[in-house]
Amino acid sequence: MNHSTSTLIVGAGPFGLGLAAYLQRRGYAYQVVGKPMEFWKQHMPQGMLLRSNANWYIDPDHRWTIDAFLTLHDPCRLPTTPISREHYIAYVDWFRKQAGIPVIPAYVQHLHQKDGSFTAELANGHTIQAQNVVLATGFEHFACYPPELVALLPAGCFQHSCDAVTMSDYRGKRVLLIGGRQSAFESAALLREAGAQQVHISYRHETPRFEEANWSWVETIVEQMAGQPDWFSRLSAQQQQQYRYKLWAEGRLKVEPWLEKRIYQPEISLYPRTEVVWVSQQTDHSLRIGLSSTQQLAIDAVILATGYQVDVSRLPFLSGSIQAALNTLNGFPLLDHQFQSSVPGLYFSSFAAGQSFGPFFGFTVGVRTAAHLIGQALVASTA
Repeated sequence: MNHSTSTLIVGAGPFGLGLAAYLQRRGYAYQVVGKPMEFWKQHMPQGMLLRSNANWYIDPDHRWTIDAFLTLHDPCRLPTTPISREHYIAYVDWFRKQAGIPVIPAYVQHLHQKDGSFTAELANGHTIQAQNVVLATGFEHFACYPPELVALLPAGCFQHSCDAVTMSDYRGKRVLLIGGRQSAFESAALLREAGAQQVHISYRHETPRFEEANWSWVETIVEQMAGQPDWFSRLSAQQQQQYRYKLWAEGRLKVEPWLEKRIYQPEISLYPRTEVVWVSQQTDHSLRIGLSSTQQLAIDAVILATGYQVDVSRLPFLSGSIQAALNTLNGFPLLDHQFQSSVPGLYFSSFAAGQSFGPFFGFTVGVRTAAHLIGQALVASTA
């Protein structure tokens, strides 16, 4: 079956749905392809708590907010209580229903462009013709596997944290987490609480402070960018790097204080300023792992909490001609002030917009601004 639309949105997570809501309210023809909140549902662990607050709602018109959802569905919740993964997923599902956003629950297998028009071939056998395409696929396809670690670790003995989300699978096991951000520490707490025998965390920097992160300056910057979309691109390379470091420091040098008591437990061991330097597989398939501190660990499973790195060449559905026409830097697509790439009509939102708009768009705080800027460009193109 063939469909046609003005704009195809690929991805049914927060960024894709936020843009869809903007277009829906303005009577603009679009279609969303993807499985709603699939990455959150399948690649984030149950019991995870968000670092963000209720201000990071995704409705660009400020109607269906997280506060409005919680007032209806959890009226006794204290404002200081962290938002759980489960609550956030429920909020986005509620938002989608309130906004009346239809979603085609299928994957794009191939996207190509001919004579200025895009054709998306879906896994369900259908095709969609569109004048514009917005890629809002988030972190999918961008899990980072440091090659120096992969070279050391036997195949089948490690997973990225985005796949190691069923904590009960590690009951009774000795686990090494490699990475030192919030996700590594929270995974350690959840592993222990699910019955892991021992949890070790190795990371290259000092142990983060258990201190509430201050995201208010990020919220201010992203909100202002709705009216000044070229703000980040006009900064010098040094200034851009300073903002990247500031955000990195806020996210990596601090972990939330509600984790402290859950981490300082007998089953959890911290190894700051260390790296894995050698690995030996034992006859029982366990691992003997040596750290740069000379400490040795007996391990049953390794989890790489090594984050994500954009590389658009890893998007499997983009045709070779689209890939060849994309201007990129550091793996990111280079975008204009409306999130449009060097391929006319092809827009990138979410994490992939980080080179041109700053690292803030790897977080849901950027949903509303991205929706406004991309939505305005699309609506204006048909006026």
